[in-house]
Amino acid sequence: MPVAHFHLVDGAYTAEQHRELLTAASRCYSEVLGSPIERVRVFIIRYHPDDVAVAGNTVTDGAPAAPYFTAIVLADRPARQRQELAARFTDLIVEVLGAQRSLVRGQIVEIAPENWTIAGTAAATTRADEIADRAQSLP
Repeated sequence: MPVAHFHLVDGAYTAEQHRELLTAASRCYSEVLGSPIERVRVFIIRYHPDDVAVAGNTVTDGAPAAPYFTAIVLADRPARQRQELAARFTDLIVEVLGAQRSLVRGQIVEIAPENWTIAGTAAATTRADEIADRAQSLP
């Protein structure tokens, strides 16, 4: 279920920085949530400098390219995990993109398991099936 979006100004960062952010964020998400990396999805959403304003000015007019992220998690995740994820994503943006920490913003979006689907099936159902399968495989 882990899905993250990094909202970035187009042209502010290199393709290599994008790749590094995508792969590092994927590993980070997997580690923090204890989720198999195969389930992680990370996207970069690019915005033209004319389409981003910071402090009332567009990036085209000299405003800094202030990165923003969203991370989607199932609602039953502990606050400690959500806070760690936000902190580590902020660290990645600072380290990989060279962004000024004070300009980075982000949010963790909690989704009820019955409102998230995996292969067309509610996550709540998928989880229950996985738990039942594990229980059956125990000696």
